[in-house]
Amino acid sequence: MPSIDPNREDLLAFAERMPSDTPILMLNLLRFNNQAAYHADSRHAPCSGREAYARYSRTALSKVQGVGGEVQVMADVHLALIAPKEERWDLLLLVRYPSSAAFLSMLADPEYQAATVHRSAALADSRLIGTTPS
Repeated sequence: MPSIDPNREDLLAFAERMPSDTPILMLNLLRFNNQAAYHADSRHAPCSGREAYARYSRTALSKVQGVGGEVQVMADVHLALIAPKEERWDLLLLVRYPSSAAFLSMLADPEYQAATVHRSAALADSRLIGTTPS
């Protein structure tokens, strides 16, 4: 089953379990739709999933930077050596935030939230994994 957007329960668990006083790294694994899956009544022009993600990224990057975060790694994924055979990813992102609170404040930003329509349309599946540097 695809995982695209966090639900309230996941966000509450994240806020509770992630350390609040240390920088965090968010690992993003993304698989794009061939064609972006906007709602039928959408005003957005048809495009590829990758292009829809670029639309999202134009806002998201400024919001990441606005809370003191930065994209540390962005890489195309070619092959997973250890993974289920059917699992496939197109893009990996590793994004550093000064704290879990900074990440959550970005998610609450109204401009960021408005841009997530593009992220949701872009993705066939995703993983967003919260980590801390060792």
